[in-house]
Amino acid sequence: MKHFTSVHDLDNLDEALKLALQLKKDPYQFQSLGKNKTLLLVFFNSSLRTRLSTQKAGINLGMNVIVFDINEGGWKLETELGVIMDGDKPEHIREAVPVIGKYCDIIGVRSFAKFENREDDYQEKIIQQFVDYAGVPVVSMEAATRHPLQSFADHLTIEEHKTKARPKVVMTWAPHPRALPQAVPNSFVEWMRQTDYELVVTHPEGYELAPEFMGDLKPEYDQMKAFEGADFIYAKSWASYSDYGQVLSKDRSWTVSDRQMAVTNNAKFMHCLPVRRNMIVSDSVIDGPNSIVVPEAENRLFSAQAVLKMMLDQMK
Repeated sequence: MKHFTSVHDLDNLDEALKLALQLKKDPYQFQSLGKNKTLLLVFFNSSLRTRLSTQKAGINLGMNVIVFDINEGGWKLETELGVIMDGDKPEHIREAVPVIGKYCDIIGVRSFAKFENREDDYQEKIIQQFVDYAGVPVVSMEAATRHPLQSFADHLTIEEHKTKARPKVVMTWAPHPRALPQAVPNSFVEWMRQTDYELVVTHPEGYELAPEFMGDLKPEYDQMKAFEGADFIYAKSWASYSDYGQVLSKDRSWTVSDRQMAVTNNAKFMHCLPVRRNMIVSDSVIDGPNSIVVPEAENRLFSAQAVLKMMLDQMK
């Protein structure tokens, strides 16, 4: 695996899951693998779980870890070609990326959708420049259209908590005061479509995800119908794809509460965090016995560690 930007970069999904579970049982068993190797994590956007889990994953494998913030507390980079650089950005990403690649063995990159131009976001212009010019393996720590480390952890969490071979998994839109990227739902749907799970995506009209992620999957616009008999409920807000980056609704009836959970098959509740309580989900649901958001977050460590190990294995 040269780079990790989507589920399609994995040679074998089942083997990747087995590796993550193996690492969870003994996180330090491959500590010599990363000796004298450096992991450099580049953040264009802020983070809690991604930053800490990926740092810890590298440390568990014996790697040196460097964290570099772009545009906020650190160096500002110009990311567009053809611009006259007479502003506050002293360096272009085209020169910065190959230089960064000379200082490390693996690069992690986190860069959200800007919501300025749908075509630019969906071409993944920033992370693609790292893939093209860094000269070392690149791991997506969330890009404009996908969050594969999160989806890997989500899959691992479902595997650990499922009570039947083919659970019903529901991804539901929920209201939020701000426009959020489609990266998590896109990636989750793409990942779940590689499994044998029964997958349902429910949202109000106007929140349809991009066709390349949904494939032949049709959305269910009736949330209560979607929840019936579900084994897992994954709540997430996202902005419109068709009216790109727009918030079309803040309908609080879509907030996941006891009312919706009552029609499920005693479903587990999932969310990638951070979560807006009583917007995305009620206190009673997220604090209830079926909430697995913390174990889900813990698994971010082992999804990252599995990806890094697979990359280090190829460097032997």
